[in-house]
Amino acid sequence: MTLAVATPPARSANKVWLAALETTARLTEDPYRTLPVWIDQWAERFADRPALLSDCESFSFSQLADRARRYPRWALAQELGPGDVVALMMPNRPDYLAAWLGITRTGASVALINTNLSGEALVHSLTVASPQHVIVTSEFEDRVTAAEWTLCIETTVWLHGEGPEDRPRIDQAVDALSGAPLAEEETRRVPLSARALCIYTSGTTGLPKAANVSHHRVLSWAGWFSGLMGAGPDDRLYNCLPMYHSVGGVVATVGALVNGGSVVLREKFSVQAFWGDVARWDCTLFQYIGELCRYLLNAPERPEERAHRLRLACGNGLRPDVWSAFQDRFAIPQILEFYASTEGNFSLYNVEGEVGAMGRIPAFLSHRFPAALVRFDPEIGAPARDGAGRCIRCARGETGEAIGRVSSEGGRFEGYTSAEESEKKLLRDVFEPGDAWFRTGDLMRQDTRGFFYFIDRIGDTFRWKGENVSTGEVAAAIAACPGVIEAEVYGTPVPGADGKAGMAALVVDDAFSPEALRAHLATRLPAYARPVFLRLTEAIAATETFKPKKAVLAAEGYDLARVSDALFVDVGGAYAPLDAAMAARLASGQVRL
Repeated sequence: MTLAVATPPARSANKVWLAALETTARLTEDPYRTLPVWIDQWAERFADRPALLSDCESFSFSQLADRARRYPRWALAQELGPGDVVALMMPNRPDYLAAWLGITRTGASVALINTNLSGEALVHSLTVASPQHVIVTSEFEDRVTAAEWTLCIETTVWLHGEGPEDRPRIDQAVDALSGAPLAEEETRRVPLSARALCIYTSGTTGLPKAANVSHHRVLSWAGWFSGLMGAGPDDRLYNCLPMYHSVGGVVATVGALVNGGSVVLREKFSVQAFWGDVARWDCTLFQYIGELCRYLLNAPERPEERAHRLRLACGNGLRPDVWSAFQDRFAIPQILEFYASTEGNFSLYNVEGEVGAMGRIPAFLSHRFPAALVRFDPEIGAPARDGAGRCIRCARGETGEAIGRVSSEGGRFEGYTSAEESEKKLLRDVFEPGDAWFRTGDLMRQDTRGFFYFIDRIGDTFRWKGENVSTGEVAAAIAACPGVIEAEVYGTPVPGADGKAGMAALVVDDAFSPEALRAHLATRLPAYARPVFLRLTEAIAATETFKPKKAVLAAEGYDLARVSDALFVDVGGAYAPLDAAMAARLASGQVRL
């Protein structure tokens, strides 16, 4: 059964936008009132109300403030301040938030390290942040130890919890310190413009980049999402997303706290445990990202999947083919889809619940958040320019790269730890001399009402038969075929052919057949866009934020030495099994595609 939901009165779209604006303005009005200072004030107001809940530990607002005041005392004892960095490598738990809140109160910043990293990627992430100290829990300590041997920086590793006896214990160190309000001599005036966090890109196509996140940005995220969700003291948000990313670590975690709500933290997403957790903790909100909703939709039905009080699901990356089915099956009253990136300088919000759209920028806010779509030239891998050297705006309905104007108001670009990487994300002299715009790397189109729709990542578009192929559009067409559970599309090189042939990795059920797929696509896609190769697999590997690892799939292509899954190739008007003999014919040019 579905439990009654205490849903707030419906708000018009404009009221939702205004609530987000007002909340953000209130949080960022004082240039020296950072989130840790706000936590102190919320503790006075909300006291013993639950703030962070988990099976590991739970904090009321007072306890969170107490714990978060111990960490700056530890940081000051280590002589940390502006310009210094502490790396944090811990699983989701309430003390994760307390740690970075407290450390950043001294003016130092915290690098949130992906707990899935090891080897070269971990060494790289630590190197670009150059931390003086690393805080790590026992399950990740061996990886940090291995990384220490190749680090070119001096750092002290602190254990959070039990582990090797030769490591200092930060949990014991902060336990021994006072959680009382900071004295004047312990207080540092940290401006909102200072860097609070380093949050890393997912690194799906290379090593992660560390994005700079200021205190102002942290509060802006909190304010926007608190206002958009209408989060209040009766709300409880379920967060199973990793806290080392911006959505799971700031947007979901802090947005609900602003007005006295609570956040339930689970260490990792689990299909089996999701609905039981939501019901057990009596959650009213949850945050999603990427393919989380598809995973839940593809799972067998569970009695508890509608026995909840959820009123809203907020997130990004909900595909159009999943949206309505997900909302209907699990009785979710409202979906709040958005588009944003950790380093990006503009966002889109779909407060109207327009299925498939990422959102829009209302006219009365367009001056504060200037965004544009410009024609993209795949031959040069950059936006096209006209005879005067200016970028060309897309017409409504035309696909182009999304860019956001860099300005001191709503279009701030705080960049990465690497100045070189930061400059690569900027377009200059775009529409007028001297202007600068942030490149999202995403292809979108905008309809006549102003809604933006995601088409593809720029690196995912490829050329075949002289035509540009959008992997996102092909994947959407495939997903509508009976028997297809999940589809990822990418280009793969073929000896003797120009461009790349389309290939689709598919997770299917018993209703699927290659013949039915070919007939299905013949009515939906032009011949050049239909995948030449198929790969039937049990599961598609994904990052910790549920982004498919298409770079790995593309690298493996149809190489029988690297792929053990069943492969098919479109020859002679039908998909035929791709075995060693067929691969040899392809390599020799005996088969034309």
